[in-house]
Amino acid sequence: MMDIITGKTRPDTGSVWFGSRHNLLTKSEPDIASLGIGRKFQKPTVFEALTVFENLELAMAADKRVFPTLTAIMKPEYRDRIDEVVEMIGLKDLRGAPAGILSHGQKQWLEIGMLLMQRPRLLLVDEPVAGMTEQEMERTAELLTSLAGKQSVVVVEHDMGFVRSIARQVTVLHQGSVLAEGTMDQVSNDPEVIKVYLGEEA
Repeated sequence: MMDIITGKTRPDTGSVWFGSRHNLLTKSEPDIASLGIGRKFQKPTVFEALTVFENLELAMAADKRVFPTLTAIMKPEYRDRIDEVVEMIGLKDLRGAPAGILSHGQKQWLEIGMLLMQRPRLLLVDEPVAGMTEQEMERTAELLTSLAGKQSVVVVEHDMGFVRSIARQVTVLHQGSVLAEGTMDQVSNDPEVIKVYLGEEA
């Protein structure tokens, strides 16, 4: 689903719209990203030799062509945005540290921060808590719920405890189709969901 939304995979049938005006099937991956759709993959991809600050600086929404990049300067509003994001992701005390020394969870937060630097309207997050400690999972839940009202966030996750801690609306997919949709309680008590995922009759 995320591959299709971001243009990485083209479906054989169906349609994908962002709002009512943007048909994503007619757009390239860079065009889709420029509309304000950001994606975080399951495995964090950060520049480990660079500092937390430098990773966020590189990810900033700006003209990335060669000449503008070579002549770019750090404007006060850019620094303010980095300060805002590094505080949001809980890495303020590590802003000057190389990303390579961060824990797995901290790298996940840094990558979320790199996406936030681009001010996305829609944030797609794939299994953010895989391999995290309980404490890191709690912090990730706090981070994602803090984005409510600022960005739309879609999370794909199999840890139901984590889903319950963050989700307002839950959609269960089965073989590419929607099986159930509603609150966590509605979905977890749905007879079809119980049958398909637990292999038992409700």
